[in-house]
This record gives sequence, C-alpha cells and structure tokens, in this order.
Amino acid sequence: MICVAIANQKGGVGKTTTAINIATAMAATGWKVLLIDLDPQGNASTGIGIGADERDRSVYDLLVDEAPLADCIVHSRIPGLDVVPATVDLSGAEVELVAVENRTDRLRRALEGAAGYDVCFIDCPPSLGLLTLNAMAAADTMLVPLQCEFFALEGLSQLLQTVERVQQRFNPDLGIVGVALTMYDRRNRLTDQVADDVRSCLGPLVFESVIPRNVRLSEAPSHGLPALVYDHACAGSRAYMALARELISRLPQQRKAA
Repeated sequence: MICVAIANQKGGVGKTTTAINIATAMAATGWKVLLIDLDPQGNASTGIGIGADERDRSVYDLLVDEAPLADCIVHSRIPGLDVVPATVDLSGAEVELVAVENRTDRLRRALEGAAGYDVCFIDCPPSLGLLTLNAMAAADTMLVPLQCEFFALEGLSQLLQTVERVQQRFNPDLGIVGVALTMYDRRNRLTDQVADDVRSCLGPLVFESVIPRNVRLSEAPSHGLPALVYDHACAGSRAYMALARELISRLPQQRKAA
C-alpha cells in the first residue's frame, strides 16, 4: 500500500477538498483506496458522506487506544473507497500522546496491518503538530496543496523545512510526490504571479493540473458528496480528475490488491 499524506500547515488551502476528490477519482479508476481523516474537524468524513452516527470508532481510537485498524474503517457509498473517520475527540489526542513513548510512530504502526488497499490518503490538520508528524512518519510521500496567494507561498518554505527535519529524525524515505496549485483564479494577476514563482522554484515538482476556484467544489460537501459525484462535469471535478491522472503516473507502479 502506498501511503500519501496531504499536508500543508496553512489552513484553507484545499487539503480536505483535494483528499476527498483525489481519493474518489482514484477509486473510480479501480484503485482500492483508504482515506484517513486526521483532522479533528472531521470535514473529510462529512464530505464523503460519513455521518456522526457512523463514527463509533475513529482515528482517535486508532492512535490513542491502539484499536485494530479494521475496527475503525467505515465503508463509504463510493465503491472502492473506505474511510477512517475523525471525531472531535481527536483534538485531545495530541495532549494525551505527549507522554507516550514513540508517540510520532503510532499511525505508522497502526497501518502496518492494512490489507487489501492500493493507496492510503491521509488528510492532515492545518498545523505541524503531533498529528501531522504522525502522518509524515507513516507516509511514503506527500502531496502539498498550495493556494495561489502570497502567504501560502511563504508557508511552503516552512513546510519544506519540516519535511527535512522529519526525514532526519523519523522517516528518511519521506518524499514529496508533488505540489498542487489550488483556488486558481485567472482573473487575479497575483494568482498568476504566485503560480509562476512556485514553478520557477520547484520546477517539475509542481503538477501541471491546476485546481480552479469553483462554486461546485464548495457546494458538494454540504450534500455529503465529493464534487466528482455531485457534479462530475464541473470545472473543479475535471481538474481533480486530471490531477489524479498525473498523480497515478508519479506513484510507484504496483499490482492491484486482489
């Protein structure tokens, strides 16, 4: 199983929207996908249609109580896509794990027992705390959504420094599969400037596919659906399908699980 952390310490850059729609697109192409909602807000769980009454076991139980992964998985309405949901309890996990030995390794150990999945996406919270460190320690690679605004670009350098520290201390094999430009607005000159700056700095690491500002992407979670299901023909859905194709071409080839 390939494990991909979707991370950026800045909030509002499209991490959860990217996680939901990339996971859906991969499942639609035949991959068996596991989505882990590591954000205490639980937006990825809600956006994929997992109601509060379906979250008897969650990521909190997985990390803090070391519940078996299989007990925490919820099957979504999307064929081939399963979810480990989040609840508000997860907000206390960082405090509860502070005194625990190997506290940054809990998620990696929990995922060692995963079977039957081709790829796992981890939707990280908008911080560089213990939850995100767990994701980085467990992941093979990272996908970084980057909003086309100046402050988001400024935060990227901090994230890259954190990746280097994680490589040195916890996960020497951690890489970055790519940077996805989100909330792109062609009417805004600054958007183009930020996109050009990112591409000049990071070159081929930046995905060619760009996610536009799109009202259908914003509407879809209120219906408990990924945008690809809510309106597969909208500009946002088409962009995420293109991004998924690029991502598949960059991920190591592996035989699909039976």
